[in-house]
Amino acid sequence: MSDSDSDEYQVTEPVTSYDDPMRAFIPTSFGKTSKEANIASQIEKTRRQVEQPPPQKQKRIAANSDSDDDSDDSESDSEDEAERFPVTHEMVLKTHERVITSIALDPAGSRMLTGSLDGSIKFHDFASMTPTTLRAFKSVDPWETKKSASSDSHAIQHIEFSPHSGGVFLCVTAHPQAKILSRDGAILTEFVKGDMYLRDMNNTKGHVGEVTTGTWHPSDQNVCVTAGSDSTLRIWDINNKRSQKHVIAFKSKALGCAGRTRMTAVAWGAPASGTSPVLVAAALDGSLVMYGGNGPFTRPAGEIREAHKPDTWTGGIDISADGRMVVTRGGDGLIKLWDTRKFKEPLVKVEHPATSDRYPMTNIKYSPNSSYIITGSLSGHLHILNPANLRPEHVTAITPGAPLIAVDWHPKLNQIITGSATAETHILYSPTLSSRGALEVMSRAPKKRHVDDDPSFTMDQSGAGISGDAIVAPGALLKPRGGVSASGKSRDPRRPQVQQITPFMRSQPDEKHISENIPLSRMLHEDPREALLRYADVAKKDPMFTGAWAKTQPVTEYAEASEGEEEGEGPERKKARR
Repeated sequence: MSDSDSDEYQVTEPVTSYDDPMRAFIPTSFGKTSKEANIASQIEKTRRQVEQPPPQKQKRIAANSDSDDDSDDSESDSEDEAERFPVTHEMVLKTHERVITSIALDPAGSRMLTGSLDGSIKFHDFASMTPTTLRAFKSVDPWETKKSASSDSHAIQHIEFSPHSGGVFLCVTAHPQAKILSRDGAILTEFVKGDMYLRDMNNTKGHVGEVTTGTWHPSDQNVCVTAGSDSTLRIWDINNKRSQKHVIAFKSKALGCAGRTRMTAVAWGAPASGTSPVLVAAALDGSLVMYGGNGPFTRPAGEIREAHKPDTWTGGIDISADGRMVVTRGGDGLIKLWDTRKFKEPLVKVEHPATSDRYPMTNIKYSPNSSYIITGSLSGHLHILNPANLRPEHVTAITPGAPLIAVDWHPKLNQIITGSATAETHILYSPTLSSRGALEVMSRAPKKRHVDDDPSFTMDQSGAGISGDAIVAPGALLKPRGGVSASGKSRDPRRPQVQQITPFMRSQPDEKHISENIPLSRMLHEDPREALLRYADVAKKDPMFTGAWAKTQPVTEYAEASEGEEEGEGPERKKARR
């Protein structure tokens, strides 16, 4: 067929109507086609609906407005406020089962940790998540190795990455011992527990009561501070777990507390100018106390009695970037602003509903450049406040009806992370103002799901003791012989022998604890005769205790036995006398 003949042929497409469902199955081109993700559509799906202001603000706007034009202007103003902050879009993570109490991000913004009342810490990596795989890659229980079958995990009170390197983080649980964990969840340091029978807290080597919170030193990466219910602040060197570096015993002056009270919040800040840092702590008796950040800690630099209402939990405290302003959120429903240079009266105070009755760990934070203050509310709204007069600059609902507990504003990502009583983590971001983090996750193509990922297409083997993710080796499903032998061993040859736990073994510490905490414990397994024979040659060459006889040794008076006598070849007269 010639080229001229081929030009006469035309390929005609099947004629179908526009609304025919078969058009979706008719190919429009030859070859393999690739389906690309619509990134703009994915990001647009995460756009948050613009929330109306709270009822009080709506009434004020309605009272001042006389026409529909004013209401339109107020809506446009609220939209303009939202564009100023990274709150236009959100990504929701549902990885916990109970209330989220604390959130921590490393300085680079690549890893996020969330702590909950269920006693677990969830690890999230933004680099490994996609829009269809929003989950934690690891879950760690700091007390999993020590809890018994009948005991529960300790609730996570506070977690915080080291602001210097991000390689370790401080973990505070409802227990007298705080811990230092690596960014992968390995326990590096577990601070010692103090002697609860000592009355003077300056003589104890650790907390004797529950640790409520803690934070890191602003410039020293090896130093952190913890606040406890034993009325002390303890400064630790993370390389020395046997005793704290400094003990700050706070003596309460309130009536009826016998000089002791719970320390509920602590903040350690340093100004960018390089002057001395400050250490500020709040107590349950309503006191607010300030120390010099580098010591000495014998006497406070400033103390305010009844800064908040006594017997209310002041769980939120933070220091501005210049180290001059301190903001506190008390259980009395007030947010107060303090000046460290005139540490006597609050500069500003505003009313804010407290959540300390149910969730005392609710915090308050400065923005990265201290231009705003963020905190949650009992109604589930995020409040962005002006740092000068504490008036709300922007209020938006995150979890309506459920308290918003933990908030954080990351400086590199420019994203706001919140944790609520609904066990959800909301990451607020803006495509124009934020970078990486949640924006990077939503900019990836969704991960292709395999047919085995759908549980409706797989058989349920849970009744046979096999999980859906288990890998069954050939011959592993053979029915083992049941029962035990007369000696107590299992008849199944593949099952290892279970160590019997006797009452004597329960009271004995394990070998790892002995080797780490008891000096010279390795000598328990050493033969004393062999240990002494190591020094036989040294004692012979350089005697220490028999030096007086080195040159005046007496001469042997008795003749030594001959070789023949030793072998039994001596005279018969000697043999008979024997």
